[in-house]
Amino acid sequence: MLYLVRHGRPLIDRTRPAHEWPLDPAYADDVRALRPSLPKHAAWRSSPEPKALATARLLTEESVEIVPDLREHERHTSDWLDDFEPVVRRAFDHPDVSAYDGWEPLADTRRRVMAAVAGILDRRADHDVVLVGHGTAWTVLRSALSGEPPDLEWWARLAMPDLAQCNVGDPPGDMLAP
Repeated sequence: MLYLVRHGRPLIDRTRPAHEWPLDPAYADDVRALRPSLPKHAAWRSSPEPKALATARLLTEESVEIVPDLREHERHTSDWLDDFEPVVRRAFDHPDVSAYDGWEPLADTRRRVMAAVAGILDRRADHDVVLVGHGTAWTVLRSALSGEPPDLEWWARLAMPDLAQCNVGDPPGDMLAP
């Protein structure tokens, strides 16, 4: 089984890019509430972003391997915050171009995340795997795994934190919504 955990609520600092934001400690109990839904023994992998790694560390005492390519869709500024949803939707509509100044093309995110997850699953095919990361990255991953277009309504419903799971090797469409 593959478990996709979206990080908990970050401590937003508009003077820094989102990939530098830490987890907001005031919401740590929201993260811990996911523990009963996760396997007792699994291979744990996390994005290197502080909010994701802190989420993973609140969810398990097991070893957590940092996988640099599980990082979120790169956004090197924070001046997009007020228009976040429309800009992300534009990124999905035109994945081969940057949707905003300083943003990675979403097609690059998809290639990076898919290559990382394929490598993880190849090495851990017989174990449960928990990946801790980000909403946009998990949306492109779910799309690639299912063979379906990205589900932006699923993306919009994601909470911080949230959890989705799928049986690795299932036919397209068998991802379970959060």
